Formats: sequence, C-alpha cells, structure tokens
Amino acid sequence: MAAFTDIHCHGGGGHAFGDSVAGTRAAFAAHRAHGTSQVVASLVSMSLADLERAMDVIRAARTYEPGILGVHLEGPFLAPERKGAHDPAALAIPTQAVVADVLDIVGDDLRQITIAPELPGAMEAIRTFSRAGAVVAVGHTTADAATTTTAFEAGASLITHGLNAMAGMAAREIGPVGAAIADPFAHIELIADGIHVNPTLIRTVFAAAPGRVVLVTDAMAAAASTPGAYRLGSLDVEVKDDGRAVLAGTDTLAGSTLTMDRAVEVCVAAGVPRDQAEAAASTVPARLIRR
Repeated sequence: MAAFTDIHCHGGGGHAFGDSVAGTRAAFAAHRAHGTSQVVASLVSMSLADLERAMDVIRAARTYEPGILGVHLEGPFLAPERKGAHDPAALAIPTQAVVADVLDIVGDDLRQITIAPELPGAMEAIRTFSRAGAVVAVGHTTADAATTTTAFEAGASLITHGLNAMAGMAAREIGPVGAAIADPFAHIELIADGIHVNPTLIRTVFAAAPGRVVLVTDAMAAAASTPGAYRLGSLDVEVKDDGRAVLAGTDTLAGSTLTMDRAVEVCVAAGVPRDQAEAAASTVPARLIRR
C-alpha cells in the first residue's frame, strides 16, 4: 500500500493543527498510524491575529515533523451562504490588502487555499496566490460552472470537498464539480466517509475524472479519537457515536472523523478499483501539492 498524502486535514487524535506544538504533532501521529505519511495542516477561517499564532505553532511542529508539508487555509475568503462550519465573523473579502496580509503571515508555508471565486476581488486573489506557488481551490461557494471555469483560467486547479458546500450537478447547471470534470487540468477533492458523498456519486466522479480525484479526510480533532464534544476553530462540535461530526445543536457537518485508510476502503466498496482509490490517496495529491 502506498503512503498516503492528505492535503485537507484539520486534526486528529483529539487535537487540532495549530492549537499547540504537542497537539499538532499528536494530530499528525494519529493519522500517520493510519497510513498517512504527509499532511497539509488545514486551518478554518480565523482572524489574522489567530492565524499568526497558529502559524507559529505549525512552524515549530514542522521542525520535528517534516511530514507536515505546510498549511491549507480553508478561508477566510468563503461565501457566507455556504460557510458550513466556519465562524461567519471570521469571513473576509479578498481585497488586495487582506491578501497581502495573509501572504505575509503564511509565506512559503502556504500550500493550498480555498476561495469562493464569486466574491469581490476573488479572481485577482486567485492569480496572486497561484503566482505565490499555492494550489488554489474553489470551495464554500455559490459559484456556478461558468464562474468556476473563470477561476480555473485565473489559476485555480482544485475543488475543495467536491459536492459539499456548493451547488450540485443538475440538468442545466453542472456547478463547480461539473466544471472541474470538464477541465482536464482540474482536480476534485472527495471526502469518502460514506456521509459527505453518496457512494454511487463517488464511483461516478472517479469514472468521469480519471486520475484527477483527490481523496481527503477533512478530519477534525475527533478523527482516530472518541465521540463527544470538540471545537473546530471557535465553534463547538458534537461528534456522534456513528462518527458524524456536526456543529453543536445543528445538523451541519463539521469536517469528519475519517482516516485515509478508511477512505480508500469506502471507495473500493463503492466500486472504485483499488489501484485508483489508492492513487487518489497518495500519488495524485502528492503530485498536485508538490512545488
């Protein structure tokens, strides 16, 4: 079995990336025990001050853990209507000034950033982050297929957790995932936990975009841990006995409790050939994220 690369993971083993150096290392160790040798530490939307603190922690942890490749900023440039488990107070418009501040804080540690391309200034931000060497992903968005295609032309190359926090595919509007399927250079993240995406759709996306599906866990602290009360950024999360993580008091999914070895098995059970499922968890994301 190939060593896995997870480019969208918020934590595990009871810890979130960026909370503390010991916790960040423990989160990585929890996923490493399930076959993940490389991870991009994902951070939810937060203030610039909180981002600076989290980056200090992750940089310190990386001196011990070279398998932590850098960070994925899932926000703050997200559509409020599709914010999911992100604090609405932390969302921002990608003005040139805010983009410059983010780049100044994260620097060369930025491997990936999720942006809603319909926001004012988003297309220029996509060009800026792409020129800086980051993989730019379309996600948490109200964008249609045409806007997503324009984002790909500006430098985006990935869909964040495809079919979640965005429009689906319909007869006359194929949405962001449809636009990515039509673009031979675009990749599509899937959370294959049996909760976020129907197994038939998992198999269908693999068939429609061969070699361009990227399995991710989108795992929060409860992955490889126990059910109960957790935090995702500044928000309270309840993890059910079946592993479903939701914002406390709601049915809104708040990441997952998935590990990459299980994601592969869910895909295989859905009818995806094992070699394709394992590639989507290893060589495909490693190639995409490499600089």
